[in-house]
Amino acid sequence: MITFPCAKINLGLNIVAKRDDGYHDLETVFYPVPLFDALEILPMDDQFPSATGCDLKVSGNIVDCDEEKNLVVRAYKLLSQEFRLPRIHAHLYKHIPMQAGLGGGSSDGAFMIRLLDEKFQLNLGNAQMERYAAQLGADCAFFITAEPAFATGIGDKLVPADGPHGNLHGYTIAIVKPDIAVSTREAYAAITPRKPAKSCRDIVRQPISTWPRELVNDFEAPIFAVHPRLAQIKQRLYDLGALYAQMSGSGSALFGIFNQEPADLARQFPDDFTFTARL
Repeated sequence: MITFPCAKINLGLNIVAKRDDGYHDLETVFYPVPLFDALEILPMDDQFPSATGCDLKVSGNIVDCDEEKNLVVRAYKLLSQEFRLPRIHAHLYKHIPMQAGLGGGSSDGAFMIRLLDEKFQLNLGNAQMERYAAQLGADCAFFITAEPAFATGIGDKLVPADGPHGNLHGYTIAIVKPDIAVSTREAYAAITPRKPAKSCRDIVRQPISTWPRELVNDFEAPIFAVHPRLAQIKQRLYDLGALYAQMSGSGSALFGIFNQEPADLARQFPDDFTFTARL
């Protein structure tokens, strides 16, 4: 059985408060985009010599993570604590770039929960799957339904952001991911939390022409100061005709929203990962 974990972008991202547990409360709109990994599970033969119930193989993009810490394996272990799951082989093909702010790892973990629920008829329901996913990571619960959502708390409290397609239906998204690693810890340290004058949920419901003036990612200023090339990529997306451009999450991927697909995106960014799709 196979499934295709999707990526997400953040439409606006405001850091609103520092929590007593050391985390931060935020406000953002998660929006799914049709950039996919592939995840397949198959039964494991009884004679196969594996010390774990979930034998994971990863191909495609390199994942710098120990197998036991991969969210696909952690999702299996989480559910196996309460359900008698058979041993399985899992094959994860990575296409969503890592360390991009696109939620690829979180999506893999959440879609593994969905896959196990369907394959082994656990009958969990979305609400229960979201509770399990939240134990894997703050934004994992979003990927259980992967529908536009306004997220608060640490990203784990979700309410619908708009209709099933939202304001972006019919537009084209372009994503550029340079080979730049961003320190999220340093980015948080440079931010003074504050409540925005207007919620990003309300801004996203406005015409997209208002977004460049109002829809803000608080991480951009400190991260652009350290990595000026990210600011240059954002400006280049505007130069190519983007109606709106922003860094997703804490980066380092940037996206632009266009009326139509920008010409020769790969040629414009020859050294970077690029992706375009109709929303």
